[in-house]
Amino acid sequence: MMWILGGGLLLLVGGAFCIYLAIDAQRQVHAMMAAETLSVPELEQLRGISDELGAHGGFRKIAEVVGAAAAGPQGLLRAELSGTESVWHAQRVQRHYERTETDSDGDRRTTRETETVAENFSAPPFTVVRDGHAIVVDHGGRRLDGAEQVIDRFEQATGRCGGGWLSTLADFVDDRDDTIGFQYTEWVLRPGTPLYVLGEVHDRTGSLVIGPPADRGQHFVVSTRSEEELTASTRQHQRLMAWLGAGLGFAGLVLLVLAVVL
Repeated sequence: MMWILGGGLLLLVGGAFCIYLAIDAQRQVHAMMAAETLSVPELEQLRGISDELGAHGGFRKIAEVVGAAAAGPQGLLRAELSGTESVWHAQRVQRHYERTETDSDGDRRTTRETETVAENFSAPPFTVVRDGHAIVVDHGGRRLDGAEQVIDRFEQATGRCGGGWLSTLADFVDDRDDTIGFQYTEWVLRPGTPLYVLGEVHDRTGSLVIGPPADRGQHFVVSTRSEEELTASTRQHQRLMAWLGAGLGFAGLVLLVLAVVL
């Protein structure tokens, strides 16, 4: 009976989490619909009005900005694995290994597992340019939606790793004989890539910057997809999570009733 009760509780928790994801997706759609798409000159004009009202350096505006990705104040970057010229890049290294377990009957079972052992996001900001006007994007070291994947390769464990931050992987190879190998993945954002950005525009550093809102309840989106594509995809995700959450919740309630009746 305990397994029925435990299963019911797990299904209810899973259903509640799916409903939370559905609500969050719905909030993102509403945030994109509510925000104005403004050009840099329009934002500068609003900032000027804020300055005239005595709020110099205190301009805040939730807005959408569209344009093409361009280098930030520190110039173009080189992706760490591929050397691709980019304005943003990210890397992930996953260790594939074997786990052997012995059950109560003494039988040994070996399964293949995966764990993330290193993840890196470029820190420097980049800019979005449209009609010759640019605004800095402070991405906050976050993963970007729709970034181009340039590397996805698996390498057998050899006991030797590359330099830089990847050299720390040597410890995993040398000390853990169950390592099979490593999966290397890299994403880049090339200059000139069309971008959609939803965030908070501010002038705390003097020039206009768009980045994550101070209110953590607000959404921050940087995507290579258009607003229309994002809205359609997010609505589809919202419906999927809502139906899945309802199904898991119903199944969980059924198991709880069975646990009580039986």
